[in-house]
Amino acid sequence: MTIRIAIIGGTGVYDPNILTNIRDEKVSTPYGEVGLKVGDYQGRSVAFLNRHGAGHSVPPHLVNYRANIAALKELGVKSIFATAAVGSLNLNMGPGHFVFADQFLDFTKVRQHTFFEGGEQGVVHTDMTDPYCPELRQVLSNAAAELGVTYHQYGTYVTSEGPRFETPAEIKMYKLLGGDLVGMTSVPEVVLAREKEMCYANISMVTNYGAGISPTKLTHQEVLEVMAANAENLRKLAMKAISLLDPERGCLCQDALEKLNKE
Repeated sequence: MTIRIAIIGGTGVYDPNILTNIRDEKVSTPYGEVGLKVGDYQGRSVAFLNRHGAGHSVPPHLVNYRANIAALKELGVKSIFATAAVGSLNLNMGPGHFVFADQFLDFTKVRQHTFFEGGEQGVVHTDMTDPYCPELRQVLSNAAAELGVTYHQYGTYVTSEGPRFETPAEIKMYKLLGGDLVGMTSVPEVVLAREKEMCYANISMVTNYGAGISPTKLTHQEVLEVMAANAENLRKLAMKAISLLDPERGCLCQDALEKLNKE
């Protein structure tokens, strides 16, 4: 069965009880080998890629984003739902809320951001007017509405380098620049997906308010506790979205480089 749909994140989403025919896959790419799980859900094959590896062993700035995205492309994936635990800069987006980001601000520093580095790959300037697929975001909104969970269809995701949390001054700056959420993984993942002409949507689950907004100091344990409390809603949301999605759908995201290749 062709694999057209993938979920990146893993933690809180992967539940073997909702899948059949679960199997481990290893995919070799020019950027490294990637291990993931594939299972069937309502007649559709779904790839699950744990971004941070087993036991959350890989920090966000060291994730091999290029290998992960290249591996999903190799499998034939067209649509990616990427989950993320985020802090909120927006008081209207509280802990436990889901946000389907439509824009990002990039404050990463040391990551490989592109497949196009000159030479054989060439130089490509990819359009990012709508970095997160509008169609997938609408599917997620429809799924959230059906489930009755609190969601926001728009939001600007600020990607910080990590793995440390942000200072109150940084949070203030991000908020002044128009950020709603702060996390550590969406960039370059979303950019690389566009370069591989795949639809990509972000499912951000707010776990806390950012430093200086939150009345208490932030801890990784706090993030894990909120994730655990909302894991069932996250699973339901992801699987409902998959059930509403046409795996073979076409989209402008899937022709992102067509015009560039003709010029």
